[in-house]
Amino acid sequence: MTTVIDIDARGTQHCETTALGVLLRHEGIDLSEPMLFGLGSGLSFIYWDNKNMGFPFLGGRVKPFDLTRNLATQLSLELLVQETVSAGRAWENVAGPLATGRPVGLQLDSYYLDYFGSKVHFGGHIVAMYGYDSDSAYLVDTEQQGGAVSTTLTSLAQARAARGPMTAKHRSFTVTKPGNTASPHDRIIPAITACAATFLNPPIVNFGCRGIEKAGRLVRTWLQRTDNPQQDLPLAARLMEQAGTGGALFRNLYRDFLAECTQLFDSSHLRTGHRLYTEAAALWTEVAALITAAGESGDGENLVRAGSVLGDISRVEHEAMQSLSRLDDTSGSTVRTDPATQTRSVR
Repeated sequence: MTTVIDIDARGTQHCETTALGVLLRHEGIDLSEPMLFGLGSGLSFIYWDNKNMGFPFLGGRVKPFDLTRNLATQLSLELLVQETVSAGRAWENVAGPLATGRPVGLQLDSYYLDYFGSKVHFGGHIVAMYGYDSDSAYLVDTEQQGGAVSTTLTSLAQARAARGPMTAKHRSFTVTKPGNTASPHDRIIPAITACAATFLNPPIVNFGCRGIEKAGRLVRTWLQRTDNPQQDLPLAARLMEQAGTGGALFRNLYRDFLAECTQLFDSSHLRTGHRLYTEAAALWTEVAALITAAGESGDGENLVRAGSVLGDISRVEHEAMQSLSRLDDTSGSTVRTDPATQTRSVR
């Protein structure tokens, strides 16, 4: 038996926005990947290290699935999330929606997927499933993983059942567009200001602007933090530039989101935020290059320079988020919509 839904299997850069794009286009909502990322308030930062980790981790987005929840809330979508410890029930949770013609999002460990070239455990990976037959599941993953791909049902079951950091219990989800769905245009400013508020006021010093500043201090010690700098440092840099981040630790995606917003809203705060995130994205790419060079050469001066650049990034992103946070300050400002251009002016 074969069940395959006709979908737009457009592969993009980041796994969660790729899967969301598939599900939303099936509901008639077609948004760019940067817009999905921005509406989901996806940008963040975390510096994480503990005695159980082989090497420090730099993260540039909110934790897995928070973006999906944020986006569903912003657009007033019906998000049905199912989790279970039963493999049989987990399959029913997927097969049921597929039988009715609805694609399903899955959170799983990418290590077990047949088509994944890099065998690294990551329990926060998200894909869209649009069909299956007696042997294989048909998925949509990122462009770099092949877009529309397939994996054996056995490997899919292993990936969904995996336990460890960032995993979920056979999590599957569907998205439905109700009749009163909020206009994406109307939810852009709330999404931006919510992201800025969290970034500027992190719960601990490892997050947000303070986390970037902390990373700037600690990255200088990374040669002493590892027994294999030739492997660990270039890998850390690749995770920043590749690994579904869209480049520059997700800053390219947020830069492009803000660029789209400046075409929709006439706002000096938005233009400032876009200019500064353009600068930040370039600086993140520079940091990745310096970390790679330090690992390959063993020269700690590269890490000193990386730390200095991270200090600059912390200041740039702080200024950008301060500007973006002012978008919800409507005191003394006017908001107008030009019917000809649908461009809103926000001072």
